[in-house]
Amino acid sequence: QVQLVESGGGLVQAGGSLRLSCAASGSIFSINAMGWYRQAPGKQRELVASATSGGSTNYADSVKGRFTISRDNAKNTAYLQMNSLKPEDTAVYYCNLRIYQISRREYDYWGQGTQVTVSS
Repeated sequence: QVQLVESGGGLVQAGGSLRLSCAASGSIFSINAMGWYRQAPGKQRELVASATSGGSTNYADSVKGRFTISRDNAKNTAYLQMNSLKPEDTAVYYCNLRIYQISRREYDYWGQGTQVTVSS
C-alpha cells in the first residue's frame, strides 16, 4: 500500500512563488513517471508538468519557463516549483506518481490535492 501526501499550497500574490511537495510512503521500490495536474473551478483537470523516470520533462505552454518539476528519490518526494505566479494559476493542484512497488507491480497514485490561490 502506498500513500501520497501533498503540501505547500496557499495564498500568494501575483509574481510570487510556491513549492508544492508530494511525499510518497509505503511499499515503494521506485518512483517512475510523475505528473502535476490542476483543476480550477468549473474547468477540467489539466496536466501542468510531467517527468519520466529517465528525466525527460514536459510542461503545459501556460507554465513553461515558470514552473519546474523535480524529485528527490531518497525522500520519495516529487516537487513542483512555481515562480512568477499569475491569478490564472489559481486551482487545486494534484500530484500523480507511477510507483513501482516492492511487489514488483506498478500503479498510479493520486495526492489529495492542495489549493493554490494567486491574488492580483
